[in-house]
Amino acid sequence: MAVFVVVANTSDIPDSGSLLVEVEDRLIVLIRAAGHFYALDDVCTHDGGPLSNGPVDAEEGSIACPRHGAKFDIKTGVAVTMPATQATISHEVKIEGDQVFVRLVDG
Repeated sequence: MAVFVVVANTSDIPDSGSLLVEVEDRLIVLIRAAGHFYALDDVCTHDGGPLSNGPVDAEEGSIACPRHGAKFDIKTGVAVTMPATQATISHEVKIEGDQVFVRLVDG
């Protein structure tokens, strides 16, 4: 079973921003939006683009792939706009003090 791993400090990510981190040889985009933290696989399921290079929309609760504009729900990883039709994997996040922890979810 995967364990929670420290990946960043809360101050490393601006609100409505993201940070690329590596957890157990896996690239994860850590997202901060409206004061909450989320973690998704850093891959657009449409063409493999890096979500960490795309804009976060805190109001909409999405992150967009910079290549073709597919958007993903930051909480669940569900693809919410075309051209992506499949979800990217969402991982568990917890905050302790000023540290951000991620636990990978198999997908």
